[in-house]
Amino acid sequence: MRAALFTREYPPHIYGGAGVHVDYLSRELAKQIEVEVHCWGRQNLDAGQLHVRGQEPWQEIAQGTPGAFKPALEALSLNLTQVKNLAGIDLAHTHTWYASMAGLLAKKLYGIPFVLTTHSLEPLRAWKAEQLGSGYAMSSWMERTAILEADAVIAVSQSAREDVLRAYPLPSERVHTIPNGIDLEEYRKTADTSALTAHGVDPARPYVLFVGRITRQKGVTHLVDAIAYLPPETQVVLCAGSPDTPEIAAEMRSKVELARRSHPRVLWIEKMLSRQEAIQFYSHARVFCCPSVYEPFGIINLEAMACETPVVASATGGIKEVVVDGETGCLIPFAQDPATSFPAEPERFSRDLAAALNQLLDDPAKCRRMGTAGRRRVEEQFGWSAIADQTLALYRQLLPGGAKAGR
Repeated sequence: MRAALFTREYPPHIYGGAGVHVDYLSRELAKQIEVEVHCWGRQNLDAGQLHVRGQEPWQEIAQGTPGAFKPALEALSLNLTQVKNLAGIDLAHTHTWYASMAGLLAKKLYGIPFVLTTHSLEPLRAWKAEQLGSGYAMSSWMERTAILEADAVIAVSQSAREDVLRAYPLPSERVHTIPNGIDLEEYRKTADTSALTAHGVDPARPYVLFVGRITRQKGVTHLVDAIAYLPPETQVVLCAGSPDTPEIAAEMRSKVELARRSHPRVLWIEKMLSRQEAIQFYSHARVFCCPSVYEPFGIINLEAMACETPVVASATGGIKEVVVDGETGCLIPFAQDPATSFPAEPERFSRDLAAALNQLLDDPAKCRRMGTAGRRRVEEQFGWSAIADQTLALYRQLLPGGAKAGR
């Protein structure tokens, strides 16, 4: 069997959970079948059964296109380019709307099964209009068209599966749940603190950690607002980069500057950490905070738990299937504004986050127990080999008679 995976993100160009997912899944699948990854950014790699083909969007579109809808046009142009030569491919598997039309085109042009993994849904991210402008209408159309044509849709959590079935008129048997995973050998607690000291973190002082993009979805500004309700000397480390828009970047800066007036130990690292740096930060945090307002899964919580760090997270989406409240961390519910999906009472949400953070900061023994339980949970439930096996089983169901499954 030779499967083609289509994705925007792939190493070295990764900025979110979908890219992490495809990175590990492709490598794990390649232990059993031939895998061809088509991604953004020029590269050409052959490593055993893993073949990576990276391309740039059509330059005629990339140059001179208004920023508001440039990403959607770039995605469509690249999807068209990627399907020119798929000879020998048995199945197409896409990740995120940026790649979804490539799967649909591959299905139509080559007559092969089309699998689509949804890492989030455009109808549930209305705030993306702030980033994409009129391009949001196009990205939504691309996602909807591809999902309705896919032979199988993979949701990364049961909650995300329910979202798919609410958002789109699909038969339930076509939507499958296969979760994200974690590399249990790579993500484990380390004694190394060199990355912490290099970035100005005091390893001897407990700290609250955030790792993620600056976007409405990840809710980082709600955590920054929560700092006001923490003790003044609390060390808070915000590893936050890749803002969606200049506006949210400016809002984040304003809120951090305000927080620092009363809490001088707020450290903002304005970039995405390398994987090895992130493992050090996870390993030595007293508590990790994930304040997402929308999260189909939340792979960062797995990363923290694998490094034996307790998690304080919003009780939304797939997070509730990863973090066990009272056992591996604390889940913070919030009422959603039906028009925006943001917290209806943002100040209350920030106060509730702070209350849970304070409780764990004051109880290192409880943090250790939760950290141990978190590691045990990821070992039992979220190893990549099991997730690749589930994905491969789905591929085999879709191939005619399973005839090519053993090839």
